[in-house]
Amino acid sequence: MQKHFDNLYRLFKHITFLLIVYAVYRLLFYCFYYSYFSGIGIGKFLTIMIFGLRFDLSVIILSNSLFILLYLLPFAFREKKWYRIILKGLFLSVNSIAMLANCVDLAYFQFTLKRTNATVFHFFGGTIGNDLGRLLPMFLKEYWYIFVIWIILSYIVYYLFKKAEKTKQLVWTLKEYSFQTLILIGFAGFSIVGYRGGFQLKPISIVSAGEYAQVQYVPLVVNTPFTILKTLDVSAIEPSVNWQIKDDAALKELYNPIHNGSSGVFKKMNVFVITLESFSKEYIGALNGKPIGYTPFLDSLISESLTFYNAFSNGKTSIESIPAIVSSIPTWMNEPFITSPYGSNQMNSLPNLLKKEGYYSAFFHGGVNGTMGFDAFANLAGYDNYFGRSEYNNEKDFDGNWGIWDEEFLQYTANTINKKPQPFFATVFTLTSHHPYPVPYKYKNIFKEGALPIEKSISYSDFALKKFFESAKKMPWFNNTLFVLSADHTGISADPFYTNNIGNYSIPIIYYLPNSQLKGRDSTITQQIDIMPSVLDFLKYPSPYFAFGTSVFDTQKPHFALTFRSGLFQLVENNFLLQFDGDKATNLYHYTNDSLLKNDLLNQDPAISSRMENEAKAIIQTYQQSLINNKMH
Repeated sequence: MQKHFDNLYRLFKHITFLLIVYAVYRLLFYCFYYSYFSGIGIGKFLTIMIFGLRFDLSVIILSNSLFILLYLLPFAFREKKWYRIILKGLFLSVNSIAMLANCVDLAYFQFTLKRTNATVFHFFGGTIGNDLGRLLPMFLKEYWYIFVIWIILSYIVYYLFKKAEKTKQLVWTLKEYSFQTLILIGFAGFSIVGYRGGFQLKPISIVSAGEYAQVQYVPLVVNTPFTILKTLDVSAIEPSVNWQIKDDAALKELYNPIHNGSSGVFKKMNVFVITLESFSKEYIGALNGKPIGYTPFLDSLISESLTFYNAFSNGKTSIESIPAIVSSIPTWMNEPFITSPYGSNQMNSLPNLLKKEGYYSAFFHGGVNGTMGFDAFANLAGYDNYFGRSEYNNEKDFDGNWGIWDEEFLQYTANTINKKPQPFFATVFTLTSHHPYPVPYKYKNIFKEGALPIEKSISYSDFALKKFFESAKKMPWFNNTLFVLSADHTGISADPFYTNNIGNYSIPIIYYLPNSQLKGRDSTITQQIDIMPSVLDFLKYPSPYFAFGTSVFDTQKPHFALTFRSGLFQLVENNFLLQFDGDKATNLYHYTNDSLLKNDLLNQDPAISSRMENEAKAIIQTYQQSLINNKMH
């Protein structure tokens, strides 16, 4: 009787061994990011290890479905040597690729604080540019140890497979064929349940991990192959249906993205938006009450500007930031707006709205043309010109990784815009403070070293920004220009606050107008999508427009910040942070008194959580309907 089940027994051993390898990887992932997951506690960690098996089993069955089918086919040839070689090759190929995906996040997680998903194929695919082939050698050099870990894990998979493959020959009678057919059918049922993660109504998804851990620990529960495979078909938003607000008037009462034009005389001022790569609030001494020393110029500029110290990014990647800043369109979905099916929707933006008032517009980014789809988005947003590495046309200033050094490219930006007509709207996106955080050789020993490799690069970019302003001050357009400075997202950190779910979105947003009274530090909660309506409000833009954000100069409207990651929304308003899983509120924190988000108040303050939950639902519903119905203008 044992021979009849021998093949099935071997298959169970293969799956069990894979579960062990995934568990070892999860422990390794935890060790790599111990500081981010600090405070989790041994009991909670063991719970995550146990329930993480549910997600591991799901992806193991899904990714190995062809192998499982071929392994259990009820035919005598499955025991032939040539057939076993095919099975072995298929198994090792599939699971080595899965281990590679996991290993990528041993390095990449620090930048996004979420597991890599299928959107990575858009970032490095042909439509976005040939970044992967160009940057792969640099990644391999920087993260050689990740490659070694992958080789080791792949070898373990190979060793365990070989150890389990001790076959016993069957005598293939009619009865045996029937028996093996029943095994195949029975295991198919087991596979369906395993892939779905149980008998519940819907298969498990990334957001299901929220059942076992807070949003910060979700990346520890799931695994990267799971998040990639679960997001391969994120081609469209699926609106929440359980709580849809049916009454349009009631919905608009809670949240309305239509902004009326301002009264008064329109100010035909230039507007210069400066997006600073990875400039976390953490690195800026003036916003932390201490002279950190990485951004001396920005610290001095803050003293002459209107600065919002409760400011938040709307995402964790550069590709999410530009639509948020320029068009007031956040990424409150799994796919970045630029690469989503809605990326070509009609939209309002600062360049296309100001064009109606006679403005010239230009987008400057020293990266390889096509990177992140910025050039395509600039065109859709209505910019008159895009200036990238190709237009700069001087490869001696190439940093060897992403593009042109900030110092040289910012000077190029100032000189180029100086030749253009006024009024203008200009956007420049810096890049040197992006990984691998280089500093030009001539400044090798000039800038302050920090505990993190990014901090020296931040100092260089701050220096480049200083040189830009020194040049701009000599140009005729400078004194009639409103400058808006914002980080695209936060950078890497080891600080408990700046790695939690409030701190890892904390950025500077600064409004600077030379020789004006636009000064001070403001506690108003604001976010990147507020920049567009704030600029238009300040200029007294006369016509109605669509924007998901709110002007910081409008004291009558509520001010909030909303982010989305790993299937969970976070709404920051007043002194509270509400976490919402798309169906219901899951956590509530008084973040100003509880900066490390230790004390969940969801059941202690039901009135606050209920009000914020209703606001979150109204914002999300409006966002989804606007994108799906192409009504963002």
